[in-house]
Amino acid sequence: MSKQSKIIVALDFSTEHDVMELVDRIEPSMCRLKVGKELFTRCGPALVKKLVDKKFDVFLDLKFHDIPNTVAKACSAAADLGVWMINVHALGGEKMMSAARQALSDDNAPLLLAVTWLTSSGQSELDALGIKAEPQEMVSRLAKMAYNSGMSGVVCSAQEASVLRRDFGEEFLLVTPGIRLLDSKQDDQCRVVTPKKAIEDGASYLVIGRPITQAEDPCKVLRTINQDIC
Repeated sequence: MSKQSKIIVALDFSTEHDVMELVDRIEPSMCRLKVGKELFTRCGPALVKKLVDKKFDVFLDLKFHDIPNTVAKACSAAADLGVWMINVHALGGEKMMSAARQALSDDNAPLLLAVTWLTSSGQSELDALGIKAEPQEMVSRLAKMAYNSGMSGVVCSAQEASVLRRDFGEEFLLVTPGIRLLDSKQDDQCRVVTPKKAIEDGASYLVIGRPITQAEDPCKVLRTINQDIC
């Protein structure tokens, strides 16, 4: 199994103990790791550095969204942790995304993605905001802004991957949450796709959480998915 695994395991835990219990059972060649808001708020940069020191590629998923200068400085601080990938929210606009991009001009800087429309959100959320668009149209608009701002790619539903791949080419990264195995519960995601289907539709990386982290044998699940999508 190569270092180039397309799986990013979402560490949906609230304690460092639970994180390390999983991490000690897997290898960096099997997956990347995602640290989100809850885990980062509880455990902070120290845990991120521990994961990096264990040679895991870490996606720091904090979805920065603020004035351009603040976001640029936050991205720079995140890069100092040695992470592989960070993200901002495309709803912050092109000026904010461009500032973030400029803050990461070093050749060894992390990949910088923009979040489009959350996979937990659908048409009803757009309607409530008074946005006259369907989710796929909203994703396309935000992805175009991200592309124009020099982002490495976007976080999007796998349901939009084929359209974005067609519109923005092979180099633009598509990181897709909302991935579920055939026997998994849908949980709080409303736009979900299986791993193989997501890759076939153009996804670059798959974010998978509970189907792996709550499995009796996470290594077995990782091996199965990697073999299925290779």
